[in-house]
Amino acid sequence: MSSYHPRRSVLYMPAANERALEKAKDIQADALIFDLEDAVAPDSKEIAREQACVAASSSDYGNRELTIRCNGLDTPWGREDVLAAAAAAPAAVVIPKVDGPDYLDQISDLLNQGGAPSSTQIWAMVETPVGILNVDKIAHHKRMSVMVLGTNDMAKELRATVTADRATLLPYLSMCLLSARAAGVDILDGVYNDIKDDLGFEAQCVQGAEMGFDGKTLIHPNQVAPTNKIFSPSMDELDFHRRVIEEFEAARKEGRGVLTVDGKMIENLHVDEARRALSIAEAIAAL
Repeated sequence: MSSYHPRRSVLYMPAANERALEKAKDIQADALIFDLEDAVAPDSKEIAREQACVAASSSDYGNRELTIRCNGLDTPWGREDVLAAAAAAPAAVVIPKVDGPDYLDQISDLLNQGGAPSSTQIWAMVETPVGILNVDKIAHHKRMSVMVLGTNDMAKELRATVTADRATLLPYLSMCLLSARAAGVDILDGVYNDIKDDLGFEAQCVQGAEMGFDGKTLIHPNQVAPTNKIFSPSMDELDFHRRVIEEFEAARKEGRGVLTVDGKMIENLHVDEARRALSIAEAIAAL
């Protein structure tokens, strides 16, 4: 898991806003999405594209994973966005409203046409009913590495009322999560819109972490610190995981097949979980 990059906090930054791009250099998000789509007005699309490509190809953002969210290919800017991003070679291009694998093939072809290295991956946004129905095929696309849930558009397209517990969206979030896990790709929970509702935001982060999401997309720098904390193993959890591994190895050497730690029955699957948690903690510490 040495090549694993944590994606607990993934912050959208409007690429037309030069001041925001400068500020992002000091924000402790695991990854940044330089946004050319929703956060950019039509008359600012070209300058946003230029500034995003400069930012994504710079070394000014430390170890953060840098991505560019392009406009869709059905817009006047999408094709040029992908070609320009290909030349900048970010970690990934983030593609909105992906409805199926054929669309990802088109994006991949454009990346190749623009000279992008094979390391430039696609982060596919699933946010439409058709995309949800095709989510398994999307997740298994050869160039797809991260699934991003666009919960605002998802709710709009479904005509769903979003409640505090997101009960109306849970079936669709679970479908996407299941497909991501089956395909072995990371999956990011959608944004939380009320930047002043700290308690509601943290509750939704906890819900996403408990469901199994790898992290959450964010719209404000103030959301980064609580997200990083919630999506990280706690010190108590890490201590327990270390003891699980140590006591499991000791039991195996003694020929014992059954053991308990803190009164909990431990099996191979718990050891696997413990090793994964410690690997994640090591990757976070290396940021």
